[in-house]
Amino acid sequence: MPYYQDGDLAKFGNIGKDAPELAKAFFDYYGKVFEEGALTVREKALIALAVAHAVQCPYCIDAYTTATLEQGCAREELMEAVHVAAAIRGGASLVHGVQMMNHADKISM
Repeated sequence: MPYYQDGDLAKFGNIGKDAPELAKAFFDYYGKVFEEGALTVREKALIALAVAHAVQCPYCIDAYTTATLEQGCAREELMEAVHVAAAIRGGASLVHGVQMMNHADKISM
């Protein structure tokens, strides 16, 4: 049985079972974040899809693939968002090489 199961996404609302006040605060905030604002709902869905890939959350990937398609995004836009996430994630790994080089320089002296 896979660790992540499709049906678990539908159970997300149940996270408040043992901490209802915290869950309510989270879901209220989450709802506000995804309302139309300076960014459109469509733009926010694309950002969420990219972030979902960066943090590697399969539930979020499923949810925001659906959300972006419902917002009228083309598959090419979804894939471009994924490539943006990959570029940022890869760049973040590479830039930490500076930290490695600094440390190597320090201990090599």
